[in-house]
Amino acid sequence: MTVLRRVVGGTFGSLAIRNYRLYFASMLVSMTGSWMQRLGQSWLVLHLTGNGLDLGVVNALQFLPMLLFGVWGGVIADRADKRRLIMVTQSLMGGLAAVLGVLTLAGAVHLWMVDLLALALGVVTAVDTPTRQAFVPELVDRGQVSNAVSLNSAVFTSSRIIGPAAAGIVITLVGMGWCFLLNAISFAAVIAALIAMDPHGLQRRSDTGRRPGQLAEGLRYTWSHPGLRLPLFLLAMTGTFALNWSVTLPLLAQGTFHGDANTYGLLFSMLGLGSLAGALFTAGRRRPSDRLLLTSLIGFGVLMLGAAVAPDLRAEIAILIPLGVAAIVFQTTANSLLQLRSDPALRGRVMAIYSVVFLGTTPIGAPIVGWVAQLLGARAGVALGGVAILAAVLTALPAWRGGAESRVEPSVSPGQARPSDA
Repeated sequence: MTVLRRVVGGTFGSLAIRNYRLYFASMLVSMTGSWMQRLGQSWLVLHLTGNGLDLGVVNALQFLPMLLFGVWGGVIADRADKRRLIMVTQSLMGGLAAVLGVLTLAGAVHLWMVDLLALALGVVTAVDTPTRQAFVPELVDRGQVSNAVSLNSAVFTSSRIIGPAAAGIVITLVGMGWCFLLNAISFAAVIAALIAMDPHGLQRRSDTGRRPGQLAEGLRYTWSHPGLRLPLFLLAMTGTFALNWSVTLPLLAQGTFHGDANTYGLLFSMLGLGSLAGALFTAGRRRPSDRLLLTSLIGFGVLMLGAAVAPDLRAEIAILIPLGVAAIVFQTTANSLLQLRSDPALRGRVMAIYSVVFLGTTPIGAPIVGWVAQLLGARAGVALGGVAILAAVLTALPAWRGGAESRVEPSVSPGQARPSDA
């Protein structure tokens, strides 16, 4: 029992903090709704056009603002009260989901409307994502940051199990529009949790204030540290070519395995099941490491190639579970390394760059993957991701062997003082 308590306490330690517990529970609800919308949106585009390229374009539009303006979102996050800013962004995202739901249920939705709303959602996400990433260390002590980041990944992956499965049922029973309306309602959980938090319990950093050159300062800081730069390179390659599940999985479900929305939901859920196991594994580790980052990424690439050649639906499901484990261990480890290696005064900007290379690369990759899948089949789109991952690992290995794997301690940025120095 003592060993069990230690394991549980180590894996779920951050939940002992009330503010983090509120955030954790609310994000589970909200992210479940978001995954319902993501599946519903992809299935809606296939319903409207049946074209893989159109599917890639709508996903690209949703993440294009992150590519163009995500680093500015980090500047805003460093300047603002993150708790209040998240309330604003979550409210706007809920409103956009409600509009799409009403249009779909009314039978008035067209492809250009889906594209426009996806673009608007992307604009809000460009501020929301780096703010939420940088907000997590304010909810816990420094020693619990890695655990909190891993549990956040568990939220993300749990919702990826529940959301797509629920969306498949909702689409079958009452139609796609209800996926969007239920997502709109789910944002209320986050807003209520943020209101209920104790502001005095937040580990707030000193405000950066407004001054010229803050964006360039964040870019220089990140580029100057190999321990930050190399994980970001790997994330960029992965985000561009591998993490396009909203493009490849519906095409696999419909075109390769001749299924329906439930098949699509099943594939997404099995990928999420593996991701949940991977997130809980990383939550139980005290510190992330570069060795774990590279090992999990190699597994990710090999398993993607396996998913590309799976002969039937059962084999695909069997591969997607360990694929989900490898993918989330890589993502969570990279996120934790960046959080721990960043100067607190610059963390919002570093995590904005993380969001740009991780999510903002989708506008580049999604149409490419969609075009390849449309031309050569969904299997080719998946295989492209596996090849790109392994090529990225081979490119990065010499830099790590040269000593870039050494841990980067937070440094004081020019003109900034640590909270402890004040």
